[in-house]
Amino acid sequence: MRAFTAAAVQLAPGSGPLAVGVVKDNVARAAEWVTRCVESTGAELVVLPESVTTGFTPALSAEELWDLVDELPGGALCEPLCDRARELGVHLVWGAYGRGERRGVVYNCAVLAGPGGQVLGVYRKTHPFGPELRERGGWVTPGDRVTVVDTPLGRIGMIICFDGDFPELSRVQAVQGAEILCRPSALLRSADLWELTCRARAYDNHVYVIGANATGADPAGVLYFGNSLIVTPGAEVVARGSTHEGWVSARLDPQRALAALTPGSSVPQVFDHLRDRNLSLIRRYADDLAGPARTSFPHG
Repeated sequence: MRAFTAAAVQLAPGSGPLAVGVVKDNVARAAEWVTRCVESTGAELVVLPESVTTGFTPALSAEELWDLVDELPGGALCEPLCDRARELGVHLVWGAYGRGERRGVVYNCAVLAGPGGQVLGVYRKTHPFGPELRERGGWVTPGDRVTVVDTPLGRIGMIICFDGDFPELSRVQAVQGAEILCRPSALLRSADLWELTCRARAYDNHVYVIGANATGADPAGVLYFGNSLIVTPGAEVVARGSTHEGWVSARLDPQRALAALTPGSSVPQVFDHLRDRNLSLIRRYADDLAGPARTSFPHG
């Protein structure tokens, strides 16, 4: 990984019932915000929120949403953002729903485009939020693969919103060499939990986390609080957004990421959460980790 400036852009989807025109307008607005951000900050990696092309809660059936979106990568709705990445010479991550193999199979995706305008990777959300799951009456089918992409900036992994609650997913990507985790989100819980999980995944795995959270209202009228974050591998929040549309940016420097035990301290960092794993213990309990479980506490 080399030093560079990264940014998270938070914006609101267009209001009103979803239709082709609304989705195209959302894509155009997202591209314009990317331009404004890069011109202001010089960012070489920009992350947009989850489902930025439609809004998170589509207020449509899985079949109706499938008709409205494209297969990823490719498709007319992907091209404007790929073109903008090429025009600006940046890496760009955004969230979008993508068509699956048959009508009604929709994946919640994160797309990474490179400065040449090509799609470098597509990640399908592996942990959809409960009401989002098609099997629970929602609209999304879970993915089953991690995605880590080698780029000139560094090795980039992708997680989406609720994925950040599951340490194993981020750990697998870190073990595969990810240095930066991009987390497009439309978080429906508290700002405290948003910060907690972004910082925990960064600290667990000694990776940078760039969390771009939606703001405003989606087509179903659900509200989002922004507060996009950039977190260092030592769990320091170095950029924090507010609730309105805009961006945050920070310089990511691998030489400084873990230089001190705590930010600004003269005490050097001496441990490594990846190197120091007790692998024999992990192997001993691998079946337990891979087996079903649930909390013993009553919940909703």
